[in-house]
Amino acid sequence: MAIRLYKAYTPGTRNRTVSTFADITTSKPEKSLIRKNHSPKGRNNRGVITSRHRGGGHKKRYRIIDFKRHKINIRGKVASIEYDPNRNARIALIHYTDGEKKYILQPRSLKVGTIIMSGPNAPIEVGNALPLEYIPLGTAVHNIAIKPNKGGQIVRAAGTYAQIVAKEGHFITLKLPSSEVRIINNKCYATIGQVGNIDASNITIGKAGRNRWIGKRPSVRGVVMNPIDHPHGGGEGKSPIGRSHPVTPWGKPALGQKTRNKKKYSNKYILRRRK
Repeated sequence: MAIRLYKAYTPGTRNRTVSTFADITTSKPEKSLIRKNHSPKGRNNRGVITSRHRGGGHKKRYRIIDFKRHKINIRGKVASIEYDPNRNARIALIHYTDGEKKYILQPRSLKVGTIIMSGPNAPIEVGNALPLEYIPLGTAVHNIAIKPNKGGQIVRAAGTYAQIVAKEGHFITLKLPSSEVRIINNKCYATIGQVGNIDASNITIGKAGRNRWIGKRPSVRGVVMNPIDHPHGGGEGKSPIGRSHPVTPWGKPALGQKTRNKKKYSNKYILRRRK
């Protein structure tokens, strides 16, 4: 993927960058694989805002993605590479030989016409999905399941991949994009390769209105609020936080404070924490 730059014709184009979408091969999704995607806009069942800074944005339909990849030993052909408004990665439409169609996350370098396959006997090629026990050490993988038969849950963002660093017993040691090292059951499926659209992290929004298109409402700093609205608020003129450590609007520690539950069941599977 390439990035398109703008000259400063207006303040909104001064630092704006967008994708060229050169890798997209069709503009219309597969009708059988889309459904309505109602957005609650950060409200709960009573209409009360429970998640701030959400609302508005363009209407989107959800693309049903095959994260499980359990069509064992059935070959599929990449029919198209498509844009997905619900994620920063691209998706690929697969036509299987049994007539079924499914969307998968598009790995980097996967092209239209490529044949892919899932199962223990699948070759070690980009786009193929295998149990971790059958994938060689050092291989880059993505869309990794945490529990067998549950479907891929981690390493799904654009440009990300995990690396297999060790095998011992019934577990595989993975180095994740966050630098965390953890062990996962070797029966879990993973897809070979790196997630495509690797330049997604280099996109510059450029103007506030573009965030509104995405569905993000404005965020206001606590230090410019009144004391009743935020613990950082109040003071004369430009005042500092006034506390030894930043906090959320509800008084909980923020910015660097670890929030993971110390008694979480999966802590024993993490060999090295993310930084």
